Amino acid sequence: MSFIVAIDGPAGSGKGTITKLVGKKLGLIYIDTGATFRCVALNILQEGINWQKETEITEMLNQITIEIKENGEVFLNGKEVTQKIRENEVTNLVSQISVLQTVRNKLLAVQRGIAKGKKVIMEGRDIGTVVFPHANVKIYLDASAEERAKRRVKQNQEKGIITSYEEVLKNIMDRDRRDSTREIAPLKKADDAIYLDTTNMTIEEVTNQIVKIIQEQTGGNQGE
Repeated sequence: MSFIVAIDGPAGSGKGTITKLVGKKLGLIYIDTGATFRCVALNILQEGINWQKETEITEMLNQITIEIKENGEVFLNGKEVTQKIRENEVTNLVSQISVLQTVRNKLLAVQRGIAKGKKVIMEGRDIGTVVFPHANVKIYLDASAEERAKRRVKQNQEKGIITSYEEVLKNIMDRDRRDSTREIAPLKKADDAIYLDTTNMTIEEVTNQIVKIIQEQTGGNQGE
């Protein structure tokens, strides 16, 4: 029997970091659905595919394999790509291909398959609205665009990726606009999700707050 905690929110809201920490505290498997979209974007770049041609992208999607291990490692067509999918070129393409219905249909099945029969905490932009609308717990993480840009620059620096604050802020604001206005699975808070603004919260404070929310909503029973 599956147990699903859905964590949604915009780019840079801390979903990845927080979801991993909460998963460790509660014994839940962490799944980053954004990684599945990034795998598709990386494959397009590596294979030189014209993603605007439906026949080409459909053929690619029929052949692609994506796997996310319980330790968080990401595999594309059998090769480990955990860091490679975070490169700027992939980031710039991912929000464009994520609006394609063929891509979303393929990855919806992949994401549901990864979580089937497991206790997971899954983060993305439409987990509580589309992927798992009946998730056991739904939380929407948010923060100001400026704070999210600061966090993303720091994350990039830690990974050896050099980007300016201005560039990252612009990318985040552009991504927010695209994600929230797209016709297919737009970024939005599920009606029954708990909203949490993390702008002025530390990682520890956010983690503890989410653990508390999950325990309160489940009575401390995470799928037992």
